[in-house]
Formats: sequence, C-alpha cells, structure tokens
Amino acid sequence: MNDSMTTGAKLARLRREARYTQEQLAELLDVSRQSISKWESDAAYPETEKLIRLGELYGCSMDYLLKEDVTDPSSVSPSVPGSRSHRMHNWSFEWKSERTIRGIPLVHIHLGFGKTAKGIFAVGLAAKGVCSVGIFSMGLLSFGVFSLGLLALGAFSLGVLSAGALALGLLAFGGLCMGIVACGGVAVGCFAAGGVAIGKYLAVGDHAFGEIALGITHMSAKHFGVAPFHGEHLARASGMLEQTVPWWLSWAKRLVQMFL
Repeated sequence: MNDSMTTGAKLARLRREARYTQEQLAELLDVSRQSISKWESDAAYPETEKLIRLGELYGCSMDYLLKEDVTDPSSVSPSVPGSRSHRMHNWSFEWKSERTIRGIPLVHIHLGFGKTAKGIFAVGLAAKGVCSVGIFSMGLLSFGVFSLGLLALGAFSLGVLSAGALALGLLAFGGLCMGIVACGGVAVGCFAAGGVAIGKYLAVGDHAFGEIALGITHMSAKHFGVAPFHGEHLARASGMLEQTVPWWLSWAKRLVQMFL
C-alpha cells in the first residue's frame, strides 16, 4: 500500500480486499451504512470497540489502522504486549464468492470463533444460509451438530424433516425423536415406530404404547393391540386409523399407511 494512508483510506481498501459491500460490513458491525461511508471518507472516526472489531475482521494491527506512517497491516508496536498472541487466538479464515444474490454471497466460508458465515451456501463454525454447514447451523437445508432448518440433519436437530441423535420435527428420525411421525430408538409422536414407541394413534416397535399398538415384546393399547404382532395385523391397524385419526392429520395418516 502507499505510504501515509489515512485511517479512512485503509479501511476502504481493506473492505474492498475482503469483498465486503458497505451494507454487509455495516450489518456485521451493527452500524448504519452511512457510518461506514463516513469512516472511509475520514468524515468520522470509529469507536474504539468498532475499531478493534475491524482489526480482528481484517486481521490487521491497531498500529496499522491508527498510524498513517505504518504500511504493514501486521505491524505491532512493542508497547502493545500480547497483540500478536491476541491475533493468533482470534485467527479466522474467510472466503466469499464474488457472485452475490441480492447482496448475499453465493458462497461464504468463515471459520473462526465468534464468526458467522452468511451466504446462499454457508460453511462455518456458525452458519446461516439457504444451505448451511456448521457446528451451529440454520438454513432451509441445515447440517451440523446443532441444526435448525426445513431439512435438518445433526446431532441435535429441529426441522420439518429432522434427523439426528436428538431430533424434533414434523417428521423426525433418530436415537431419540419427537414428531408427528417419529421413527427411532425411542420415538414419541402421533405415529411412532422404534425400539420404544409411544404413539398417540399408532405405535409399532419392540415396546409399543398407543391407541393402536403393535409390539414385539410388549404393548399397551386403548383400542387394538398385539404382542407379538405379525404382518397380517398391519392391515387391520391401517384400517382402524380411518376411525381414530382426525382430518387435520390425514396427510400423516396416508404417509404411514403407505408403509403398513
């Protein structure tokens, strides 16, 4: 970079090199776009908190941002103890595609503690997007340890279609699952199937509990139950669902009947 650049000029250049728009940077810092514009034109100066956040975001030292004669972004004054280790502790990797859709990057990868990847396709420790992958993940298609989405897959997942060790959704599959239709080791729902199945209307499993219960080892039923059950009992259970399931669960009933 050229010598004797102002703080505003450095901030503008760093932002362009990081491929942020002023709007995107403003959202990250929780300020207005006008504030970013004023900083970069030297019409105003960032608050200390925001300046530190900018240094972490761009991976540069405070010396570089504050002193016009410092041209190396990694330069650190000896009078600032611990600055280098602080930057190492706050290390992060980020990449964004140049292509955007309505200002949102098509692909955003942001790895680092306290960082969130936001894009159509987002990957990070925390990720938010149409398709997201991360430890904490939220999106229409979400994959992660903690996952929230229309389709959610993870150790702990919540979604319309949810699968994981602990899953909660309209359709839930996992070790411990709860949903309208639930299938897993321990399944709880309106319609449940699993090792231990607790179903409001239908339960099928080793231990089954419900209005209609088909168990291998044990069952407890209100209307109809068999233990151990055999294939011929499935047809009878399917027919009885017509009498017990309310109209608003007809979609789930049809789905279950396809597999009975």
